[in-house]
Amino acid sequence: MKSGLAVADHGDADLSALADARRKARQARDAFEVFEGATQEQADRIVRAMAAAAAGAADELARLAVEETGCGIYEDKILKNLYNARFVADAILRMRTLGVLWVDEPNRLTALGSPMGVIAAVIPMTNPTSTVIFKCLIGVKAGNAVVCAPHPRAAKCCLRAAEVLAAAAEKAGAPRGLVSCLEQVTLPATQELMQHRDVSLVLATGGSAMVRAAYSSGKPTFAVGPGNSPVYVHRSAKNLAEAATMIVTSKAFDNGTACVAEQAVVLDEPVAEAAIKAFEAQKTFFLPPADQAKLIPVIFTESGELRPSGAGLAAAELAKRAGIRIPEGTRVLGALLDQVGPQAPLSREILGPVLVFYRAHDAQAAYRRCLEVLEFGGEGHTLGVHATDEAVIARFSSLPASRILINTPLLFGGMGFSAALEPSFMLGTGTWSGSIVSDNVTPLHLINIKRVAHESRPWRSLYDSKMGL
Repeated sequence: MKSGLAVADHGDADLSALADARRKARQARDAFEVFEGATQEQADRIVRAMAAAAAGAADELARLAVEETGCGIYEDKILKNLYNARFVADAILRMRTLGVLWVDEPNRLTALGSPMGVIAAVIPMTNPTSTVIFKCLIGVKAGNAVVCAPHPRAAKCCLRAAEVLAAAAEKAGAPRGLVSCLEQVTLPATQELMQHRDVSLVLATGGSAMVRAAYSSGKPTFAVGPGNSPVYVHRSAKNLAEAATMIVTSKAFDNGTACVAEQAVVLDEPVAEAAIKAFEAQKTFFLPPADQAKLIPVIFTESGELRPSGAGLAAAELAKRAGIRIPEGTRVLGALLDQVGPQAPLSREILGPVLVFYRAHDAQAAYRRCLEVLEFGGEGHTLGVHATDEAVIARFSSLPASRILINTPLLFGGMGFSAALEPSFMLGTGTWSGSIVSDNVTPLHLINIKRVAHESRPWRSLYDSKMGL
């Protein structure tokens, strides 16, 4: 009898979650229909209000995210929230997304921005509140309604983030329901939202399974999944100590929860020893092979998938769970490897403060090694090069990565802070990895662009000139 009751309760919960997804999609569609036709100025006023509210709640949301998910570092999550609420918001407020975008007077052509409708925004566990802020801001900037579908382990903090944004939006004149979040989070509910007839676009960030589900939803989809980003330190690097500082800071930030951060460091042999010492000076502790083996089951499942319970943990906690001893103050765990692939599990993407290192005797060997890393789960994402030799930089720019970042931390450069890329918290990986977008995603990806085109040459001239044939 108790068993039957448990099944019934579970079934009721599943049905309730599905109903919540359908209700949120319908409410978002109703809100969009009220909001449709808003001017750029009206949308911008709402975005400013949302951004200010998100900035004001940055501390609270960061604390909720760490408490609920167990991932990352509170102070760093504050910076991620503020990056989106301030830096990204400032960048997108300078864009035109609605109404007249540009006019080509000589050719009598006008481009008009038109919103897409309701966006289903899938939110990852690793960067929950910051991604809610980002996707809601760019969605509303483009004139759309947004329904967030968080990872189950980040449901409460994402709901709170969406509530903060929604309250600010409504106070600034947005219709109720323009910004919302699923309150009962299950995978079937997220799938129901993505497939709902009132949803126009899916904006998905998450693991491989979620990305596949998004692309199979039957809706237009921007989806970005994992990355395995290599960085090459060439003998021409201007300052090895600074290169090590950048790489370690990027990888240790928020306990390595950003997929754009460095994963594998390829060292040019003439500077390898000096570089290793520079990394050690930045509190990188290189694990002997026996301890590397103990670390693997903490990070990965038996099938080689990332273990959610091992993501976003500090180096000290990873070591503790692996039963290994490391120096106090260690920021990043290092592993010297000589292989890439399933036979070397640590060569996979790791969402934690772990860097793998390879030594390469010249730039050509390093190129091949970086290609191996990219092809092992990082194709299309991001590559770093620390060098001043322009020929080396040009050669490595031919590798299959959407962002080639030179002499800057991959995290800060990739998201458009320390490099002049579009500020974004959603980084496309291109068709190399099955994504439709290789850009840093912005509000301009979330509008339809209409062209009003007058006749610019006499149509009969097709027959008169025979097109020059």
